[in-house]
Amino acid sequence: MTEIIDPIDPMSNGADETPQIGLLAQYVKDLSFENPNAPTVYSWTEQPQIDIQFNISNQKAADDVFEVALRITAKATTDQGTSFAAELVYAGLFGLRNIPEQQLQPFLLAEAPRLLFPFARRVLADAVQDGGFPPLLLDPIDFGAMYMQQQAQAGAMANAEPAGHA
Repeated sequence: MTEIIDPIDPMSNGADETPQIGLLAQYVKDLSFENPNAPTVYSWTEQPQIDIQFNISNQKAADDVFEVALRITAKATTDQGTSFAAELVYAGLFGLRNIPEQQLQPFLLAEAPRLLFPFARRVLADAVQDGGFPPLLLDPIDFGAMYMQQQAQAGAMANAEPAGHA
């Protein structure tokens, strides 16, 4: 008996068209820790001000594979100087197959960083603690809300009239 392939149903030809996402690997891509005022920093009594910066980037690594990198910089300073400075680039390789184009960026800029963040948080906390300071425990981040906010800002800027035009 001969099987009739339905042209409307792509699954009938054996092709797998279902969206698939997989975390293939995660790793520390770059880690630096500076303790420029050791050993005197350990006698300072003033609580440092801690500045935290985040940056998310992504790039295509191969067919259906993207690298997402979460860069976190932390700098602790007082009036006496810098207590410590740390920078971490924590990355993951994600296999993405059959993902609609309109869903690719939301995944790469919101969901993938959400999956990587707990591991990056631990690596950074351990590095700061190994530098002789209390571990730096970062608060959870809502990457989805950040992505939506950036999209709203980009939409508002695109809809704004150029300056000087009426």
